[in-house]
Amino acid sequence: MIRTTLLLALAPALLLAHPQAAAQTSSHDQGRVLESADLAVLSTRERIEPENAMLAARLENLLPGLMEETGIDMWLVLNREYGEDPVYFTLVPQPGFAARRTTMLVFSRNEDGRVERLTVNRYPLGEPYESAWEGGSLEEQWAALGELIVDRDPARIGINVSEHWPEADGLTHGLYQKLLAALPPEFHDRLLPAEDLVIRWLETRSQSELNVYPHIVSLARGVIAEAFSARVITPGVTTTDDVAWFIRLRFESLGLEPWFMPYVNIQRPGMECGEEAPFCGASGTVQPGDVLHTDVGICYLKLCTDTQEMGYVPKPGETEVPQGLRDALAQGNDWQDGLTAAFETGRTGNEILAAAQQAMADAPWTFNIYTHPIGFFGHAPGPTIGMWDLPAEVAHTGDWPLHADTAYAIEGSIKTPVPEWGDQLVNIKLEQTAVFDGERVIYLAGRQTGWHVIR
Repeated sequence: MIRTTLLLALAPALLLAHPQAAAQTSSHDQGRVLESADLAVLSTRERIEPENAMLAARLENLLPGLMEETGIDMWLVLNREYGEDPVYFTLVPQPGFAARRTTMLVFSRNEDGRVERLTVNRYPLGEPYESAWEGGSLEEQWAALGELIVDRDPARIGINVSEHWPEADGLTHGLYQKLLAALPPEFHDRLLPAEDLVIRWLETRSQSELNVYPHIVSLARGVIAEAFSARVITPGVTTTDDVAWFIRLRFESLGLEPWFMPYVNIQRPGMECGEEAPFCGASGTVQPGDVLHTDVGICYLKLCTDTQEMGYVPKPGETEVPQGLRDALAQGNDWQDGLTAAFETGRTGNEILAAAQQAMADAPWTFNIYTHPIGFFGHAPGPTIGMWDLPAEVAHTGDWPLHADTAYAIEGSIKTPVPEWGDQLVNIKLEQTAVFDGERVIYLAGRQTGWHVIR
């Protein structure tokens, strides 16, 4: 087991065993405290058992209810090697890098509500699936699938086709044509998009996932705290690219997979930050007096994070962060509170966006909201709550309603004048991974309420 000592950005009491315990703490109190702690990072081999246990629990406890909720009697997830459906790896046990030739997963809901988990494969997957057919030729495989469907006689057969959700559009045209050929014509009208089921499966977090998610987010925040320190940054020497590559290589040294290249930028007095610019910040060499920002994301135990935090490099003689910058970060926290207060079960992403915009219309700072669901993917399906380049409502994905036990990257920014900078605007860009438990938003590993200071 790999272990590392990191400066961790954690909520009180090391972030709680699971987020429900955070209900005793207000979102204002889930701030950043720096502690030195050992965090475990499982090796690739050691991850197999917990990942498969979480998968088995999801299939047993979550999928039946979601199939009933979305009215699907049978769900087909059909894949070819190296052209897998986006949802495929969330459904199959590890270790696995690809589908084996043509891999067919069949989920068949019985009258008692139980869901049979079947494979029609030349190479069986094993637990938690039962093989309904194995071996033989490709033609025999398709015939076996057709016979299984006819035998079960489902009224509504979900297939992964979608106009607006790429994660739910994994059935290729070639496989769709094969499926039609394998079925009697009278079954063709029973095929319908499994779009709602795919989104609900991908967006919903199980209890076992919620138990480990704070640890995963803590890893990401801990590396940021390490990067935004004198252990990495020498003012006048270190560049923003140096810091970004440190973050990426640090993650990789821990066996953690970034899902995008880390981004680091600077702001300073004299650097233009206009009201109309979507973002402010530039690359270059870090100097005393600079404001730093980073955007990083990792995936571990199949769950992804997305985090943005801010740092400050003191000038010679400075003993603390200028008051104007401290006030700016506090206003960024107020922006977070204004957004998360609008989260209500059943509201669509567009309705949450409108409510938050209205509540903060008279704020003494300008703001932009671009919050997205997160989970098995960094940009996951679910209710889109604004986009940085589309401040108005978002069609289709913004119309999806908010459900309990779903996770979000609470992402956005504010601009506010800094007196010490001659009232030049600073762009405070924040993003923290959080879960909505049905009543409130809980930051899975706290949130930044104080500046990272590079001393």
